[in-house]
Amino acid sequence: MPKMLMSKEYVQLTGKTIGEVRAVADMHQRKAEMARHSDCFIALPGGYGTLEELLEVITWAQLGIHDKPVGLLNVDGYYDYLRTFIDKAVADGFIHPSQRSIIVSAPNAKLLHKLEEYVPVHDGAVAKAKWEAEQVENNATLHPELDR
Repeated sequence: MPKMLMSKEYVQLTGKTIGEVRAVADMHQRKAEMARHSDCFIALPGGYGTLEELLEVITWAQLGIHDKPVGLLNVDGYYDYLRTFIDKAVADGFIHPSQRSIIVSAPNAKLLHKLEEYVPVHDGAVAKAKWEAEQVENNATLHPELDR
């Protein structure tokens, strides 16, 4: 969680620490850390921040930056309109049909089984190693204090 939000959101929402909480400098570092330490991404119903993070990890999968499954916990149809929008983007030619499968969706815990069965899409992907090397270089330039 970004340091600036630690006292503002985290403590107010939870009242206590559950599991591991890592303080990071900003939202960019938060997403980089989440990507580095995750096996998959799951979006629960949420607002703008959730959508922003969700669309970024979907884009990373589209570009071949990661091969991790991206899931929507579609409780009570919360993400139905987003899924309809994505279907429209596919129909209109803005998203390649094979990339529609980047997103896995279920209304309940069955989502976990679908995520385990996920097969990454590889069409026109960016070289993952090149991306990771650029990120390490950029991170060192932007955050020299993090160099270990």
